Amino acid sequence: MQDTLKHRGLRNQLADLLTTKGISQVKVLNAIRSIPRHLFIDSSFEGHAYQDKAFPIGAEQTISQPYTVAFQTELLALEKGAKILEIGTGSGYQTAVLLHFKAVVYTIERQLELFKKTKIFFNKMGYRPKKVIFGDGYKGLPDEAPFDAIIVTAGAPEVPKALLSQLKIGGRLVIPVGVDDQIMTLLIRKSSAEFERKEFGSFRFVPLLEDKN
Repeated sequence: MQDTLKHRGLRNQLADLLTTKGISQVKVLNAIRSIPRHLFIDSSFEGHAYQDKAFPIGAEQTISQPYTVAFQTELLALEKGAKILEIGTGSGYQTAVLLHFKAVVYTIERQLELFKKTKIFFNKMGYRPKKVIFGDGYKGLPDEAPFDAIIVTAGAPEVPKALLSQLKIGGRLVIPVGVDDQIMTLLIRKSSAEFERKEFGSFRFVPLLEDKN
């Protein structure tokens, strides 16, 4: 597939739609306008790529709807060069949005099928996360901590303590919390033991799975 003027026009329309839904950060909207979402999904869904919908990407996973991607990204309040941990690489679309901010991105995927597929796709497209890791996102990435921000793209029944411990002071964790429907939750680390918690309404994600081994 190519990225055509038609695709770019559809991206502009999508960004305009997200503006009406409350997305206001210019950098987030510019990422939506710039990144060819149709290349991150199966070609059979190409005609739907710029609708505000989630789509299956294999391994019982989905690419999040653009509004959700934009909403989570806004909550991260990213600065250029921020060191970010992404839990759930999936199709790589959210990763590409983070890279649009010139962030240093470490991303973890536990589904081997998606890990292999997306890593090849990144190389083909020229996306350069700092590390793409096959592993258990519940545990985070302690060897590379601390992080300026952590984003979780699957629903967790509770906030993993390992992720909280890997935030810098002032760092932000954005995570959907709940079993069936999730509440989008922002935790800001105020000190070694203190976190400010904010909640932002109901979303629906595939579950964040924990390796019990």
